[in-house]
Amino acid sequence: MRNFLKSAFIIFLMFAFACTNAQTKTGYIFGLNLSTMTLKTNGISTHAKTLAGIHFGGFIEIPVKGKFTFQPALIFSAKGSDYKIDTVDYSISPIYVEVPFMAAYSIGSDVFNVSLFAGPYFACGVGGYKIGSGSAIENISYGSGKNCDLKFFDIGLNFGVGVNIKGFLILAQYGIGLANVSPVTSVDTEMKNKVIGISISSSFSGN
Repeated sequence: MRNFLKSAFIIFLMFAFACTNAQTKTGYIFGLNLSTMTLKTNGISTHAKTLAGIHFGGFIEIPVKGKFTFQPALIFSAKGSDYKIDTVDYSISPIYVEVPFMAAYSIGSDVFNVSLFAGPYFACGVGGYKIGSGSAIENISYGSGKNCDLKFFDIGLNFGVGVNIKGFLILAQYGIGLANVSPVTSVDTEMKNKVIGISISSSFSGN
């Protein structure tokens, strides 16, 4: 996990160095997650209730060509779900450090434009909690052992749309996890992240 965080931070700093380019922009992002973690055991799905969380971080907008830009980011993101298994209520809410690499295409002017974006993300679990029926809050254990709750790493795809008004952005995106984050190997268990994100953001010129 430490190696992942170091690598993510180094990658982000490398892109930040590009901010010496006057056309490059940096910015912050903050918003709401409406997430579910799909759960299947031996091919049978367990109903997952949507759980609300937050995300926040920073991004860099690098011009590529014409209306195309490249937007790497470093984001803390709270995800998870509530479940009812038999008569027992469960809740799990992992916190990830997420590194998305988004390609965006803008339509409009510098004052007002609409952006379409998509790209992969790489994430590592760094915290969070779980709650069982009638039990106290416990920290999530990450790893691949039988006593762990979730695997460390997740990868997936994000895509969405944004509206930019004089550098102030409103974003809506959907993220779908491609990796099975369940550490359980004794039975056929699959857990995947799915998140609807609503964000506000502001960007600043690099000059």
